[in-house]
Amino acid sequence: MTDRLQKETGRPPASDHVGLTDLFASRRYFAKFERITQHLTRVAAVMQAEGRFTHEEIEVLTAYMQGIAYTFRALSMKYLLVGRDTGRFFGSLAMDVRESGFPVFNELLVMANDAQQAARHLQTLPDADRLKRQMVDQIIGERQIPTRLQFALSQRLYYEELMRGHLFWAQNDPQLVWLEGLGERRRYLLHWAVYDSQVNLPTVYLMDIEETGRTPLPRDERRWPEVQAHLMGQSLGGLKLLTIARGFDEAFDDIHPKRLRRLHLGPMYSHAYTRQTGPIREVLEAARAPEGQDWALSWTDEVLESERVREERSGWFGTVEREVFALDPFSGRGAETGATRVERSIILPERPYQVLAELAPPGFAGVTKFVVSPGGRVLRY
Repeated sequence: MTDRLQKETGRPPASDHVGLTDLFASRRYFAKFERITQHLTRVAAVMQAEGRFTHEEIEVLTAYMQGIAYTFRALSMKYLLVGRDTGRFFGSLAMDVRESGFPVFNELLVMANDAQQAARHLQTLPDADRLKRQMVDQIIGERQIPTRLQFALSQRLYYEELMRGHLFWAQNDPQLVWLEGLGERRRYLLHWAVYDSQVNLPTVYLMDIEETGRTPLPRDERRWPEVQAHLMGQSLGGLKLLTIARGFDEAFDDIHPKRLRRLHLGPMYSHAYTRQTGPIREVLEAARAPEGQDWALSWTDEVLESERVREERSGWFGTVEREVFALDPFSGRGAETGATRVERSIILPERPYQVLAELAPPGFAGVTKFVVSPGGRVLRY
């Protein structure tokens, strides 16, 4: 397995972060994630049909999933000619082979910096048609592979992707979706997302809130920036949902969190690319799936719900509402997880699923399996 990882990535697996220095391994990696992100939206649709997500939540999730797909598309252009002599050293994609199977956090930081300067780079690069004509001239006239022109074109396509926007960034600031209410009590879906730097995974937050401020929250020039700053400061994977929700509830007397969800989109497992341990690693090794089917993606949905409201004194004569959150009542796990419930799912192609069903490793009985057929159809088991 170590030899295969070294062959695919181009480096010995000496650390948790490995650069994809082999051209074909890099392109296979991006092709793999292109398929996975397409399947994610289909899985989300199945979950909506089962009533696990509302229509508004699915629209938000789909937008973030598309952002992840656009991010991978941009990075695939940036590293399109990795391992080739382009006349300029530009590195290789660094991926987390131990924890997540996703690019490392620093890749998104560099991408965000590149996005700030994309317009300037595009002004200095020839347009795509001119570069293609020059490539044809070099192939026919000089009978050479136009590697440097190909590199210039790939970088132009990279910056064009960044200019289009709608990517998944290291931080995706909170946004509001109005649900109901125009009077004294209004309901919103508050959502934001981060790329967790500790585990290198995209993480999405969904919070149902009721707010009773004099000015609706989206138009409140004082509270809305404070809400955004507070939530981004608390978006750490190591924090329990109970800690985040209570902190928010106490910080804003007229904004009441009724439900908070956190979705971890990953890790991604692949026998060819990652070194995670555990049963799913063994399943993929035994499956010996062909290219394009050697993967599995886990999906964790943490949910914290308010079960009732209590009143608390505020000042000399006032009172404020505080939420009392319901914790997981089974086996005393609520205090441990800080959530009402935690649901785990795994998405994988048919062949690895068949091996998973045959081996039946412990710990997978309560995991929902979403199986992707070769035609792209998603079935739930």
